[in-house]
This record gives sequence, structure tokens and C-alpha cells, in this order.
Amino acid sequence: MTVQETLSQLQSHSDEKVRQMHIKNGARENLFGVKMGDIRALAKKIKTDHKLALELWETENIDARLLSILILKPKDLSPNEIEKMVASESFTWAADWFYNYVVKDYPNNEQFRERWINASNKLLSRAGWSLTSGRVARNPEGLELDALLNRIEAEMPTAAAETQWTMNTTLAQVGIHHPEFRARALSIGEKLGIYRDYPVSKGCTSPFAPIWINEMVNRQKNN
Repeated sequence: MTVQETLSQLQSHSDEKVRQMHIKNGARENLFGVKMGDIRALAKKIKTDHKLALELWETENIDARLLSILILKPKDLSPNEIEKMVASESFTWAADWFYNYVVKDYPNNEQFRERWINASNKLLSRAGWSLTSGRVARNPEGLELDALLNRIEAEMPTAAAETQWTMNTTLAQVGIHHPEFRARALSIGEKLGIYRDYPVSKGCTSPFAPIWINEMVNRQKNN
């Protein structure tokens, strides 16, 4: 299947409500508004096609990039290609898809983490803090959690919204998984107040770090 044929198929599934939802959430105008189920169905039909995936990514169309993520071969991407792709996607939904499907399980992704959390590009920074939150939760050996909390306390209030979200996730993961730092994490969350009034659907946990930490710790105790 060619790029143009693929784009035509995507466009045939365009939904204006989906398109407007994405734009409301920060997407650029270069998209059709395809439902996730239709993108996944097309990916299942194409299967893996790394060359087509890279060509779709270059279109900068958001639906094409979401499809690209599902049909590429992550291990065939060089570290330099990954960094360029992360830096090039400004829509956080697509950026987070790329993180979850490509970056999170990429071999030796620690090579990215420290460089990205210090990057001026806000999408690289967002991904760097996502990697950091994952290490805090699953592989904290070698991390200086006290220094990490100092940095979050100092930098999160003025961080770009894209970066602020994953810095906050890191703060919550410290509080959830490391009891010796829990009081400090709770204190920072209360002091900063970030996401205190964030609207949450019924049954979902608030991203406000103190609520998030306490909810997850209570669940751990009850299991």
C-alpha cells in the first residue's frame, strides 16, 4: 500500500466530531479525525511495514502518525531517528502513543532519559520525565530521589504544560513506591497545588499528586 492509498483510506474514515475533539485538545489542523478503532483496524490490515510507517510520519498528518506508530519496527529506528521523531510531534496524544509503543521499551532507553529531561524542547522533556517516572516505579537503583524531588519542587510550577504533566507523574510515583519519601512528595504536591482542581470523570483518580498518592497507597494496603 502506498502513502497516498493509505491517506485515502484514513480520510474515508474521517469523523468531524473526533477531529474537533483533537483540535480542542491541542492538535494541529493537519488531521482527518479518525477513530482509534478504525486506525487500529487499518494497522491490523497493513501489519508491519516500516518503510510505509516512516513515509506516513513525514506527512505530519496526526492520523497518519498514529497509524505509523502501530506499523513501524521500533528496533529498526536509530536513537537519532527516535529523538527527531519525539521532538517533531507537538500533539501530546500522538506523542504519548509514540512514547508507549516505541520509547518505553526501546533497548537502552536510559541513553535518552537524562538528556531529555534537560532538553529545551518540551516534547523531549515530557518524554524524559515519562522515562524517569517509569524508573522511579520499576527500577529506581541509582536514582537520587531526594535530588529529583528538589528539582520537581523548583521547576514544576513554571514548566511547560506538556512537561509539567509527566513531572507530576514522577512526583506521584515517588510518593506511591517509596515510603521514605512519601511525606515529602505529599508536602510538595500540597505546596504547589498543581492539578488540585483538575476535572475528573466519575470513577477516575485525580492527577493532583496528594490524592493520587493516597489513593494508590490505600489500594496497596487493601490488596
